[in-house]
Amino acid sequence: MERAKYTYDELLNQNNELHIQLNEANDTIHAIRTGQVDAFIVQGENGHQLYTLKTADQTYRVFIEKMNEGAVTLNREGLILYSNSRFAAMIGMPLEKVLGLAFESFIPKEYEEKYTEVINNGWEEDYKEEICLLTNNGEIPCLISCNTLELDEGVALSLILTDLTIQKYNEKQLKHKNDQLEVAQNATRKLNDELEDTVKERTNELLISREHFRLLADNIPQMTWTSLPNGQINFYNQQWFEYTKLDFEQTKDWGWKSVVHPDDLPLTIEKYNYALSNGQIFEVENRYRNGDGIYRWHLNRAIPLKNDAGEIVLWVGTATDIEDQKKEMERKDEFIGIASHELKTPLTSLKGYLQLIASYKKEELPDTVKAYINKANIAINKLQHLVNDLLDVSKIQAGRLEYRLDKIDLAGLIGSSVENAAHIYPAISFQNNANNSYIINGNPERLEQVLMNLINNAVKYSPQSEKIIIKTTQIENTVRVAVTDFGIGLSSEQIERIFERFYRVEDKKFMTSGLGMGLYISTEIINAHNGKIGVESEPGKGSTFYFDLPLVS
Repeated sequence: MERAKYTYDELLNQNNELHIQLNEANDTIHAIRTGQVDAFIVQGENGHQLYTLKTADQTYRVFIEKMNEGAVTLNREGLILYSNSRFAAMIGMPLEKVLGLAFESFIPKEYEEKYTEVINNGWEEDYKEEICLLTNNGEIPCLISCNTLELDEGVALSLILTDLTIQKYNEKQLKHKNDQLEVAQNATRKLNDELEDTVKERTNELLISREHFRLLADNIPQMTWTSLPNGQINFYNQQWFEYTKLDFEQTKDWGWKSVVHPDDLPLTIEKYNYALSNGQIFEVENRYRNGDGIYRWHLNRAIPLKNDAGEIVLWVGTATDIEDQKKEMERKDEFIGIASHELKTPLTSLKGYLQLIASYKKEELPDTVKAYINKANIAINKLQHLVNDLLDVSKIQAGRLEYRLDKIDLAGLIGSSVENAAHIYPAISFQNNANNSYIINGNPERLEQVLMNLINNAVKYSPQSEKIIIKTTQIENTVRVAVTDFGIGLSSEQIERIFERFYRVEDKKFMTSGLGMGLYISTEIINAHNGKIGVESEPGKGSTFYFDLPLVS
C-alpha cells in the first residue's frame, strides 16, 4: 500500500509539470501570433540556433523608409536590389525606376575611381568615405557608409548615404566667418596695441608733470574742471577764466554757483550731489554767465576717476557751449509750430471735400472711386494725427499745452479706450484687467491720448502677437496703469532713449512709420499730472509701458 501511494504522488507531480510546460508553450505561441516575439533561440545538438519570423523585419523596413538618410542594397555586380524612398528623392527619380540600375550611374566621372575604392573596401570591411552623387539637380555631397549583409539570397552590400549639403554649406559659412573673425581680431589687436601705446604715452605725459595736464586742458575748446571726491573744485582750465572773467579764488570749491543762472541752479546742485553720492556720471544742461553778464547754455558732463580699489580720487568735468544748438532747436520748434498750423487748414478743407464727394447723391459713385476716397481719408487721418502731434510738441516747447484737471475714475476712462482700440484693431485681443475704481485728478482727454498712444505702439511693435494686456495696480499712494505686449521688445540702449523727442525704435527686421513724438508728448502730459512714465522690456519678449498717477486722498 505504501509503494502504491508514492507512485501516485510521483505521477501527480509529473502531471503538474506537464501542465506548466503546456501553459508556457501556449503563452509562447500566443506571443508569436500577436507579434510580441520576433525571434527565439532553440538549443540543439550543435548548440544554440536563432530563428526569426518572416514578419520580424517589418519594423526595421518601416524605420529604414522613415529615416532621413538614403539606403540602398547592392549585389556583387553593383546593381541596386533595394532602395528606400529617401534615396530616390535625393537623386530626383521615382522609386520604381531606381531598382535594377547600376549604382555607378549616379557617380560623377571625377569620382569614379574613388567610388571603386569605396565599394571594394566595403565588401571587405565596414567603410566610410565622402563622395558626390549625381542627381537631376546637380551634384550633392554625401557621406557613404558601407557594410555587408547576410541575406537569404546571399551576401549583399548595404550603403547608407547621408546628405552633407547643409553641413558643407555651414562649414563654408563657418570658414568664412572664421576668416572674417581672424581679420577682425587682427585689426582689433592692432588697434588695441595702438590704443595701449597711445594710453601709455598720454599717461606718461600726465604723470611727468601737472603742467602737462594743464597744457592739455588749456588747449581744448570746452571749459574743463576737476573736483575732489566731496565735490570741491580744485582746478579750472584757461577757457573758464576767459569766459567768466573771474579768478580761481572767486570760483574755487563751490564758488562756481555764482555764475549759474538762478533758475538752473537747483537742478544743477541736485544732479551734482546725486552723482557725488552714487559715483555715476554727472550730466546737466544749464546757463553760465560770462564776463559780459550774458548767460549761455552749456552741457556739463563729469566722470569719476577711480583707483585700483575702486575708490573715487578725482572728478573730471567739461562744460560745452550749446547756445547755438539751443537756438537752432528753438527755430526748429518755431518752424514746426508754423508748419503744423499752416497744414491744419488745408487738411481740414481737403477732408471736407472728400466727405462732400462721398455724400454725392445725384448718381451712384463707382466702387473704384469709393475705394480711392476711403484710402484718401485714411491717409488724411494719419497726416492729421501727425500734424496734431507737431502742434502738441510746439505747445509743449512754448509751455502752452492746456490741462484742465478734474476728478475722474480711471476704470471708466480705460474701459472706453480699450473699447475704441477694439474697434480700430479688430484682429487684436485686448485683455482689460483694469476694473478697480481709482479716483485721480486729471485731464481725461490728455490721459486718453497717452493710453491710446501706448496701445497703438503695443499693436504696432507686436506684428506676430495678437494679445495686449491693460491693467491697473495700486502702489502706495499712486495707481499704475500698464500696457503689456508680446512683441519685439527693447534693448537697454533703446530704453534709455525711448522717451526722447523724435526718437524712433529702429530694427533691421521690422520697420514702422511715425515721427517719434508720441512717447515724448505722453511723458510731458504725465509730468504735468505729477506722475511718472516708464517701461520694462526685454528684446524678443515684449514690453510693458506704464505711468503712475497720484490718487485722490
